[in-house]
Amino acid sequence: MRKIVITSIVALTMAAAPAFAKGKKASSKQMSDQAFVTKAAEGGMAEVELGKMAQEKGTSQQVKDFGQRMVTDHSKANDELKSLAQTKNITLPSHVGPHEKATMDRLSKLSGAAFDRAYMQAMLMDHKKDVNEFRHESMAGKDSDVKSFASKTLPTLEDHLKMAQDANRAVGTTGTKK
Repeated sequence: MRKIVITSIVALTMAAAPAFAKGKKASSKQMSDQAFVTKAAEGGMAEVELGKMAQEKGTSQQVKDFGQRMVTDHSKANDELKSLAQTKNITLPSHVGPHEKATMDRLSKLSGAAFDRAYMQAMLMDHKKDVNEFRHESMAGKDSDVKSFASKTLPTLEDHLKMAQDANRAVGTTGTKK
């Protein structure tokens, strides 16, 4: 009798495993959209704060102008993202993530041309990563609203990337970490 019970439990477990795995897989796909929204919010907040820092500490007019553009564009995108998150019941972070915080701390200790170079290097690396992430979400996202936000925001980020490349050349950096 015990063998029959154990065999039945094993059989039921094996039969339920694919259904459980499907549910888990669907949930992780949904989480990827949620993770994208959360990460985009952290990055957007950091772009605004770093843009303000660039306006204050930058010596090159091109760096100051780039910083102003970051504040303007990312503030607008952050507002759109907040609205989207509310409709999706996604709680956005109230602070930047640890990576963004480390960048902000590092840049806050610099001034003059050293700040300009470090800020523009950080912006170039960050916008390369952002363009790739937003492009991926715009093509592979599961939630149509999140996917639409990524698609709508992508051209602005691509423009930021081009601006960062130009500003990097202007302040004399290669755009790669040393």
